[in-house]
Amino acid sequence: MSTQKENRKDETKSIDRREFLDGFIKAIPAGMTLLTFGFWHHKLFGQQSVDDTKASGEPSEANNYAMAVDIAKCIGCGRCANACKKENHVPEGPHTMRTWIERYIIPSEGETMVDSPNGGIDGFPDRQIDSSILRTFFVPKLCNHCANPPCVQVCPVGATFQTKDGVVLVDESYCVGCRYCIQACPYGARYMHPEKNVADKCTFCYHRIAKGLLPACVEVCPTQARVFGDLNKRSSPLHHFLRFHPIRTLKSELNTRPKAFYANADQEVR
Repeated sequence: MSTQKENRKDETKSIDRREFLDGFIKAIPAGMTLLTFGFWHHKLFGQQSVDDTKASGEPSEANNYAMAVDIAKCIGCGRCANACKKENHVPEGPHTMRTWIERYIIPSEGETMVDSPNGGIDGFPDRQIDSSILRTFFVPKLCNHCANPPCVQVCPVGATFQTKDGVVLVDESYCVGCRYCIQACPYGARYMHPEKNVADKCTFCYHRIAKGLLPACVEVCPTQARVFGDLNKRSSPLHHFLRFHPIRTLKSELNTRPKAFYANADQEVR
């Protein structure tokens, strides 16, 4: 008997809750509803957080890290390249860059012009735009951390390798400086470290993502043009970004299966 009373009480509570919520929603102005939705949408998708890309500290096949770049948002400020240099102690010089920015200048006639003074680390000098220029835009470049990396295939000593979570790294203790990987990379993303005499490249700031932090270039971007995350997690901001933007990869015809994705990229971008 007591059980039947308790069941009826639970049913009454459920009905009361539904009536309360129905009345509450009807009482909220439409504008407030939109604002509330916008707030939670921003919380879920508009801003990356440490928890979105948190790693266990050990490589895991459950993770598959990648990065996307929204070219329409990049302003060529160079903060990403500068942060990368400082975070990873990359030697100074335009030919020692783990990530850099290129400016594309599309004329109304003739070939596309591309420049990258000092890798874009200091920004770009103003260029007078006249009727002969259709448009200009900036394209950040980096190691594509290919799923089918040619650099790994050509390394004779196994110094270049792919982690379980999809990041391509270089073991300095094994590298013999043969430069085979530099020649094999179709994206020009590798260079010889002038002091260590070993191959060097972007690592997605592996020491940071292993602790649940974002890569330095992503963290400092003022326009959130770079998006980092896990391709295997639907909750990742990267997964959401790839779903709702027109995406292409560079030199996809080479079947390297790059994991640096570009949104709003013209075919001129190579």
